[in-house]
Amino acid sequence: MPGMTSDAGEFGSLSVVPHSLDAQAARVYPLRTHSATPPFARLSISWARGNTLRVTLLQSDDAVSEQSVGGEVVEVKLAEADGGEISGAQWRRIAYGSVAPFALLQSRKNSIDSFHYEKDWWEHVMDYSKEISSLLSNSKSSATPIIEDPKTVLRTVEEPTSVKAAWELLEMFYADKQSQTWIPERLLDWLADFDCLFSGTQPTVHAKLVAFQKELVTIQAVENHPEYWEVISSALAVGWLDVVVKLLRLHGSYMYDQLGSREIENGLVEAVALLISQMPRLRPDLPTEKLGECYNTKPEFMKAWEKWRGQITKLDCSAFWLQCDHQQTRVGLKNMLQIMLGNANLLSNVTCHWMELYISHFLYIRPFTVGLESMYSLAEKCIHLKPISNRHKLMGLALGILEENTEVVLAECSRSFGPWMITHALELLTAGSAQAENLLHEEQSKLGGICIEELHRLTYAQILSSHALTWNIAPIYLTSCMKQGMGLLENLLYKQPVQHHQVLLKSIEICRLNGLDHVSEDIMKIAGVHYWKHGKKGSAVFWLQQAQDDVRLNRIAKHLFDFVGKSVSDESFKQWEGMIELLGTESKTAGGLEFLKKYRDFRRSLQQVQDGITTDNARKAAEALISLMRNPSTPQQFWLPLLYDSLKLLNWKESPLLNVSETNILLNKLQELSLAKLLPGFVASDLPSDALKSVRLALATNLGRAFLLD
Repeated sequence: MPGMTSDAGEFGSLSVVPHSLDAQAARVYPLRTHSATPPFARLSISWARGNTLRVTLLQSDDAVSEQSVGGEVVEVKLAEADGGEISGAQWRRIAYGSVAPFALLQSRKNSIDSFHYEKDWWEHVMDYSKEISSLLSNSKSSATPIIEDPKTVLRTVEEPTSVKAAWELLEMFYADKQSQTWIPERLLDWLADFDCLFSGTQPTVHAKLVAFQKELVTIQAVENHPEYWEVISSALAVGWLDVVVKLLRLHGSYMYDQLGSREIENGLVEAVALLISQMPRLRPDLPTEKLGECYNTKPEFMKAWEKWRGQITKLDCSAFWLQCDHQQTRVGLKNMLQIMLGNANLLSNVTCHWMELYISHFLYIRPFTVGLESMYSLAEKCIHLKPISNRHKLMGLALGILEENTEVVLAECSRSFGPWMITHALELLTAGSAQAENLLHEEQSKLGGICIEELHRLTYAQILSSHALTWNIAPIYLTSCMKQGMGLLENLLYKQPVQHHQVLLKSIEICRLNGLDHVSEDIMKIAGVHYWKHGKKGSAVFWLQQAQDDVRLNRIAKHLFDFVGKSVSDESFKQWEGMIELLGTESKTAGGLEFLKKYRDFRRSLQQVQDGITTDNARKAAEALISLMRNPSTPQQFWLPLLYDSLKLLNWKESPLLNVSETNILLNKLQELSLAKLLPGFVASDLPSDALKSVRLALATNLGRAFLLD
């Protein structure tokens, strides 16, 4: 998951939400070098692929010899914050994938009316929850074998994660209204999928099955093995009926060479297996690989349950047990019948931790439980019978849910599963609990007037914004915060580096989507100034034009005049010609650079004249000269260079290109220029000393020739 920013003290201004990292323990990563040895003179650290650091170690000149290499580059793999269940790349995939469902749910929340909100809102939340749950599915799935091994009791479809287990718990109790009548069955399915997660901290039925499955390969007669009946009883207690029946079918009495001599024993095993496969289940349906008979209504289920219990009692009292010669089989099957009859002591003995015992009570002692009837009191009883030595984080969350304590649920989600979890799980909590909705939406004065829901979203947005790969999805969460979201979004956008083109474009796009036109203009101005300072003058002009920053464009124009105000033959003009192309045809956004565009056009026409083009083209160049001299945007310092570069036009041999009035305009400009030399701040042109005389002579000659023609 994207990490937090490095410091909240000295660089506190960079934080969206203040936070402290005091509680985070420092990690030490050893550097395993092969050739280079200490001491090292220099150390360089940079990011490599994924969550890997590339560390360059350089030795000092004194330590370098002919045999040594002088340094070494090593890579250090950074450990995952959650213990490695989900990699950093997977967390980023989850972060990006959860944006669309979250944004869609917020859009629906803002558009739905109050009547339909109460009636249909949970359906929208369930759609949202299913999409998030699919993102949390681990991609490390095991391939299904073409030929199934008959001794394979457990088959792992995918590697479960604690985050997905927590999400499904919250969905089960808060969001899914349809499953409220069969929550015990949902809990059974949940434990079947995630019991393996508890194996790291305490014994579990799943761990027993995994260990026994490894031994199955070497066992000849499983019914003689002491762990066989123990494992079957444990699996039956937690309701893993398909596993139990599969293990029973491994019994030696099913062997072809044993059927004749062990007929009664095999009949008892098969009878128990049949009863297990016909166990009534208060639920709408079952996956194809699961066993049991489903009933939708409680009356139907109660009737089927009494009939099924009667069959178990009848088998338990059967005389066939006296004819069963195999003691282990007889005792093992009898224990299984007692489990199905609800023997509390036996259930406590064959389960490993309180959640397994909890499920077994719902299955065999309290099968008619519907909803949350006394579920927390039963959990306390099971914890008393199976004390917690090393509590798993999922157990803390489950207890908070069963207690219906919203504060505990929030604390466990935030502490154990991180900001992503608490931010997205709040939608489930508010959908299924009025108490949670009131608590989360109540404005807190100690939080600056924001609610708890907004606080968690701001915290998650800060974590996203601190990572270069996820900052661009933080605005989705900031815009959902009514109090402080938009202000913090502006801060986030201002802090993005404008030197990265894609980041700059993304920032502008975010501004457009959220109506932050003034921020967009400021960002483009910042980009223009940045590019100008770093010598990328074309990019600078482009972004300043996009921002319509006429003030800075005029300053740039004055700066450029020093470079383009030389003779038309000067090669320095070529380096600015491409940038002048950026001015386009609209002079409104060009600011003071409008003159450069016109000067560029005049320069091209004048170049054609110097290359020996016809009189018609020369006349067009003369018209361009008059247009420039009449235009008020033409700086005074360019008047003399323009006229000096146009000497060939003024001395055109065939006929004068300028009439009397046009020539007088140019002579008046020369007169103004002579007076301007006396004023302070006059900028002299870099021209020959006789330039002014040459221009005056040419204009006088042209005036005389024009008089004769008129």
